[in-house]
Amino acid sequence: MTSDIVAILAIDGVATGAIYVLVAIGTVLIFSVTRVIYIPFGDIAAFTVLTLAAIETGQVPGTIGLVVALACLATLIEVAGLLRGARYREIPRALMMYLVLPLLIVGVTWLALTLNLPMPLEILTALALMVPVAPLLDRIVFRPIADASVLLLLIVSMALHFALVGLGLLFFGPEGVRTQPLTAMSLVIGPIQLSGQSLIIVFAALMLSAALFMLFDYTMLGKSLRATAMNRTGARLMGIEPARAGTIAYIVGSVLAGVSGILIAPVNTIFYDSGFLLGLKAFVGAIIGGLASYPATALGAVLVGVLESFASFQSSALKDVIVFSLLIPILLWRSINYSHSEEGAEE
Repeated sequence: MTSDIVAILAIDGVATGAIYVLVAIGTVLIFSVTRVIYIPFGDIAAFTVLTLAAIETGQVPGTIGLVVALACLATLIEVAGLLRGARYREIPRALMMYLVLPLLIVGVTWLALTLNLPMPLEILTALALMVPVAPLLDRIVFRPIADASVLLLLIVSMALHFALVGLGLLFFGPEGVRTQPLTAMSLVIGPIQLSGQSLIIVFAALMLSAALFMLFDYTMLGKSLRATAMNRTGARLMGIEPARAGTIAYIVGSVLAGVSGILIAPVNTIFYDSGFLLGLKAFVGAIIGGLASYPATALGAVLVGVLESFASFQSSALKDVIVFSLLIPILLWRSINYSHSEEGAEE
């Protein structure tokens, strides 16, 4: 393996790792605030790509019906809960959040299908259509069991993933898609040629990571999310609603998932079930960060991308095995450290 090949593989790995960074950070964010290991995170990314591909070809994406059905069901559940608690004043706000806004997004998407929009607006339309899906699923599936154990929440999350995969096959069929490239430019540095798509991926990951840093450290919204992640009971006593914080976490996570899917779609064929592997590889990076540290999660996700790139060069058939084998020493190391910390606390 020459130095040029090493450099090319490293650059490709960093670009792939940048995709995993967005998904991994979103996974950690949702887990920190809601205690849900959100398995369908990758499905949101895949559905965004498939929705964008349908919009580009002028077809009606099946996700329109999904959003409408979820909005109606979430509204019925929320309004019924408010009526049981005699909280009548909150019903208009619930109708606005769970019914009017999602249906407004659906209407805009339907209008966009009749127009020949430029690519940036098509991307924004696909993102906007997918953003409500995770918060609506949270209201329907996870919020009624919010106080359950992490294991039960994980089982429900896995079941939800399989349900979404089945719906994805129904909506989009078994064929894979690739969206139009975001740019055709390239940059040549010595013997190495950098594609503009890879540069956009890395730049987008850096910008979104910086935006999240600013959000968490310099805004009241971000501080409320951090407070909920640290102590849900304490946050509630300080006037922060954990349910609302969870909704915000799902919205931010959906944006990250959608952007990651759109960035990777021009270079990888996306199928209705492609989200599982994407989410699982990002989860390895999240585990490296202990499902708590955002910088460690980002570094872990980049490490996964680089390892996958070099593993693909050595053996494309075994690249996934090599990447997922990384979990074994990491989990053993964390298990040993956790037991030591417990012993120290008991002494």
